[in-house]
Amino acid sequence: MVLEVFLSAVKALAEGTFGTGDLFGTVEQLAAGGRADLAGQLYKLWIGAYPESPVLYAVSFNQGVLAAGYGDLATARLAYERAIAAKPDFVPAHINLGSVLERQGEVENAVGQWQAAIDTLAPVTGASVGLKIMALRQLGRVMKGNGRPAAESALRQILELDHAEGDVAEHFIALRLLQCKWPVVEAPEGVRRETLLRSMHPLSAAAYADAPLFHLAQNWNYNRSRIGYKAPVLDPAPPEEDPERDTKSRRLRIGYLSSDLCAHAVGYLIVEAMELHNHDKLEMVVYYCGPPATDWINARIKASTDRWVDINGMDDEAAARQIQADGIDILVDLNGNTKGSRTKICAMRPAPIIVNWLGFPGTMATPYHHYIIADDWIIPEGHEIFVSEKVVRLPCYQPNDRKRQVSPVRPSRQDARLPEDAMVYCCFNWTQKISRKIFELWMSILRQVPNSVLWLLDTDEETNLYLAGLAASHGIAAERLVFGEWMSSPNHLARYPLADVFLDTYPYGAHTTASDALWMGVPIITLSGNSFASRVCGSLARSAGLPDLVCTTPEDYVALAVDLGHNPEKVLRYKTQLEEGRNSCALFDTDLLARRLEKLYAKMWADYRRGALPRPDLTNLDIYLEAAVEDDLEAADLLGVADYKEWFRQKLAQRHRACPIPDDKRLWKHS
Repeated sequence: MVLEVFLSAVKALAEGTFGTGDLFGTVEQLAAGGRADLAGQLYKLWIGAYPESPVLYAVSFNQGVLAAGYGDLATARLAYERAIAAKPDFVPAHINLGSVLERQGEVENAVGQWQAAIDTLAPVTGASVGLKIMALRQLGRVMKGNGRPAAESALRQILELDHAEGDVAEHFIALRLLQCKWPVVEAPEGVRRETLLRSMHPLSAAAYADAPLFHLAQNWNYNRSRIGYKAPVLDPAPPEEDPERDTKSRRLRIGYLSSDLCAHAVGYLIVEAMELHNHDKLEMVVYYCGPPATDWINARIKASTDRWVDINGMDDEAAARQIQADGIDILVDLNGNTKGSRTKICAMRPAPIIVNWLGFPGTMATPYHHYIIADDWIIPEGHEIFVSEKVVRLPCYQPNDRKRQVSPVRPSRQDARLPEDAMVYCCFNWTQKISRKIFELWMSILRQVPNSVLWLLDTDEETNLYLAGLAASHGIAAERLVFGEWMSSPNHLARYPLADVFLDTYPYGAHTTASDALWMGVPIITLSGNSFASRVCGSLARSAGLPDLVCTTPEDYVALAVDLGHNPEKVLRYKTQLEEGRNSCALFDTDLLARRLEKLYAKMWADYRRGALPRPDLTNLDIYLEAAVEDDLEAADLLGVADYKEWFRQKLAQRHRACPIPDDKRLWKHS
């Protein structure tokens, strides 16, 4: 039947009675019948018959769409190029040709096509605004990792054209953080600052401000808007109704959900803890949603599990039903709000208990994450109101791998372009963690310690030059910022001892980077605030036996760094202390962590069995968010606020006078 349609069309084309309407209708019929090859052939015949047609550009464009749809990129490219040759201002062809070029690896040429589309649409009208946004999106997406200023410019234009572009605002803020552009929240024309704050990614919010109630409300808004509460809820049967839930006759089943159980920061941290799980008590199943991996970390984790389930080929509901069918008792979300997460799986409640741990530095603020694993420094007593989950604590929240691979080749300072006899401060955190506040503190330290240098990671040439220019504006010679090239983990670890002291960032401090530094014997000075992300490094330093390097005021942070800069013998004592205590401190006692983690799991299960599963309290978080975004949190000196909770309570009180707020169990109680 389909072949007859094709032959009839060819006959009509030969007789000159086959117009463009007939062509498009027949092509659609052939494609729907599963014969895209015949549809493509019909396009070729029509174009050969009417090479001078005034609608050649439209026919060629449609031919390109068809060919690209079934993977024939060469034909699609030729078709789009023909469409552009016939009508140079035909913007959709430029946009689609750019996509084909990108898929063929010609990113620079793809960018050229999208820029041509943008230039063509310079006088924006109602009809063209959608096309311009489409071209800018492509440009912004591709240029994020290379050519960040151009990407930022593209995203800014989208926001100016369409103020409701939430995901664009998210990427716009993230790019400004990566480039250390301060103020970070610089609203494009026509966009309200509050809109940008609400659109922030939770990781960006953690780097933006030391404001845990803003983070709580923002994370609630992020997951509510992106995941929502419409997913099917599986709700496994309670133990008394399901004999399979009787753990007296079997091991407790723990599921780990993650995209990062490979050569990723989370994989590097958790691998040994997984190897140390007591398989007589626990059955461990991994649900992996990351990229294909065969690295050393991935191989070790696979070998340590009872079962490894790759869920990349499953949609969220299928994966959730798999977890439910496997009878998982406790599902541990190791992603949280990070790249590659599958949070919607958790939203379906495939296991009775869901835990937030390790991958994301903060609360998930969802109705379905019941517990958060921390320690008594990261979430101390009284800070529980900053999270929605029930807080359970380890001696130190972060696991560590004592089998780290370190290159036997140890470089010299000369190899790393570092001065031989000067104080070398380092910070190997990503640039999005470098806030204006911490950069100003660093410059104060460098001014007070002559000839000292600050060793940072090489991000890209533009950002390096920008940071060097900022240093110069503070009276610090550009050459006193030394940018180290990116290296494999073993080589990177091997160069750590070249530094004297690691200077942590604020408000989003070092996590894996900090434990790497401490493992390699480099003391770290950190500034702990109120938020989870600002306190992790303090926990690690304390657990490594260096509590006196954990500061709570900017003045103490600077004074301590300057003191060590003038007293190398003190630095040496700290380095010796780290090396001698490495095998006995809590930070690297992975056996202790594994035992305590198993006790936490057992306690969670006992709570569930007796009907005491925690219920996350999300009351009034919409109001908390409204109150939080009223302030310029980037400029606010929250470290200078003596009582952050009381400061926020006063904001709620002001709102209550204008519009009554119902009581909640967190911070607000009026009656």
